[in-house]
Amino acid sequence: MHPTTSEALRRHATLRDREVGVTEEMPFFVATRGRRQGCALCLRHVRRVFEDLREELGWVNRGAHAAPRVHDLRHAFVVGRILRWQAEGIDIDQQMLALSTYVGHANVTNTYWYLSAVPELLARAAEQFEPLIADTEVDHV
Repeated sequence: MHPTTSEALRRHATLRDREVGVTEEMPFFVATRGRRQGCALCLRHVRRVFEDLREELGWVNRGAHAAPRVHDLRHAFVVGRILRWQAEGIDIDQQMLALSTYVGHANVTNTYWYLSAVPELLARAAEQFEPLIADTEVDHV
């Protein structure tokens, strides 16, 4: 995790602890007001906060949906991670199970889906595969 992310999470924990009586079983992100104080955030609240952040940051939609969604962050993370591994020459097959576990996929095949479903990843995979095919081509003249 990036150090700025760790610091932001520490600040959140400090503020949460000050606002809410913390217990061991309490989730990390909780509501801080009203009757839901100290309870896990509901999906509606998460979406509302995300909408505010999206507007504040000026994010624009690049996909098929009306606006960027929380799930799109997960998608961007997986694609970005695989692209970095490819650029660094890291064996993606060796890392895929860890990535799949990290993002919570039930099956590693769900993570491999990104290799075929994202044009940029598919193009990079084809670029890496192309030299192998060129060496095996036969001239039929």
